[in-house]
Amino acid sequence: MSDSKPVLAILGGTGDLGTGLARRWAEAGYRVIIGSRTQDKAEAAVADLQKVMAERGVAQVAVEAMENLAAAEAADIVAMTVPFAHHSSTLELVKPALKGKILIDVTVPLVPPKVARVQLPEQGSAGQIAQQLLGEDTQVVSAFQNVAAHHLQEGKGLDCDVLVCGDKKDARAQVIELVEAAGMRGFHAGSIANAAAVEAMTSVLIFVNKQYQCHAGIKLTGLAE
Repeated sequence: MSDSKPVLAILGGTGDLGTGLARRWAEAGYRVIIGSRTQDKAEAAVADLQKVMAERGVAQVAVEAMENLAAAEAADIVAMTVPFAHHSSTLELVKPALKGKILIDVTVPLVPPKVARVQLPEQGSAGQIAQQLLGEDTQVVSAFQNVAAHHLQEGKGLDCDVLVCGDKKDARAQVIELVEAAGMRGFHAGSIANAAAVEAMTSVLIFVNKQYQCHAGIKLTGLAE
C-alpha cells in the first residue's frame, strides 16, 4: 500500500452504496474508514468487508470503524452516502472536520415513496446544499449517484461511467482518480450546479431498473478512446 494515497472516510458507510465503495477502494489499496452514527454498525460493516475480501483472496486490507465525526476528522477525503433525510444533519455534525478537505457527496434527494420521480430540492441539488452549508473552506464534489450499489459490491469490472461535478477542477480530478480506482471511468461534468442534472438522472434510472428488472447505469459515447 502506498503512503501517498489519501485516507478515505465514508460517512453512512454501512449501507449498500457505502459498503460497495469501501470494498472497491480497500481492494485498490486505500486506507478506508467506515463511518456510522453508531460504532457497532460501523464495526459490523468492517467485519463484513473483511470477510468478503478474504473470500476474494485479498490477503490484507486497511479498513477500520469509527463514528461519523471521528471518521471525518481522521480522513483526507470524505465521502458521504447517507439518505437525503440525514444529509443536512450529518453535514452540520462533521462541518468542522471537513475544513480544507474534499467532500464527495453521493447523496440523492429522493423523496419516498415516489423515488422514481424527479423531485429536486429548492436549493437545486444535494451537492449545492452541501456546498452552501459547508462554505468555501470545503470543496464539495458530487459523484457516484448513477452507479448501482449492486454493481459496486461485486468483485468484477464495472461498465459504467461517473459524472463528477464541483466548482474546483483540481478537486474533481482527485475524485476522478478514486472513480478509476473503483473500476470505472470518471468525467469532469462542470460546476456543483450541474449536480442537479446528475442527481435527477438517478430517479430516471430507478424507473428504468424497475421497468426492465435490471441495474442500469450511464455510459458516455462519442469519446476518443
